[in-house]
Amino acid sequence: MNWQTFIEQQKQLPYYIQLQKTLQQEQKEHVIFPPKHQIYNALEHTPFDKTKVVIIGQDPYHQPNQAMGLSFSVQQDTPLPKSLINIFKELYDDLNISNQSGSLINWAKQGVLLLNTTLTVRQDQPMSHKGLGWETFTTNAIQTLCQNTNQLVFILWGKHAQQFEKIAVQYGHFVIKSSHPSPLSAYRGFFGSKPFSQTNQLLKNINKQPIDWSTE
Repeated sequence: MNWQTFIEQQKQLPYYIQLQKTLQQEQKEHVIFPPKHQIYNALEHTPFDKTKVVIIGQDPYHQPNQAMGLSFSVQQDTPLPKSLINIFKELYDDLNISNQSGSLINWAKQGVLLLNTTLTVRQDQPMSHKGLGWETFTTNAIQTLCQNTNQLVFILWGKHAQQFEKIAVQYGHFVIKSSHPSPLSAYRGFFGSKPFSQTNQLLKNINKQPIDWSTE
């Protein structure tokens, strides 16, 4: 299995056909993020058979020059959103790694699948593409990945991401979970949760290369 095969399979399904029709109309009437060529970046930067870690986000950033198709990641030289500031704060406390760049492509290339549940959004309207069909696409992607891969590490931040815990556990994958890194909930269990060192220890335990969590 690979992501291209997966996408081709989804393209045949009624939900996906309708999703694409709706998306085409949305793109005519609104500014949509991320840019069209970056919508599937998570799958393009992290090949199916190279995936080791999964970090699930909700939907893309909705301001210009932010979203680039990877959950929590922003384009190079873009000011860091508050959730990403908190992620980097925890990373520094956990592994003493200090990141300035908010582009997480370096993580993705090492096998960290940075997948939002909804892959597009209207400018200035968070969650505006919820319910269009992306949730079916991403749930199918996670299900397919879990069925065809051994011993993934899922990092699930917040209730939204934790709805995928059942699938991960069903297929024998590891789960690390805490509250979301947003300013509203980071102090309720995200800070101090040490997800990065935990992930690397699990990877070492199963003889997989740990992740270098630096972004430069």
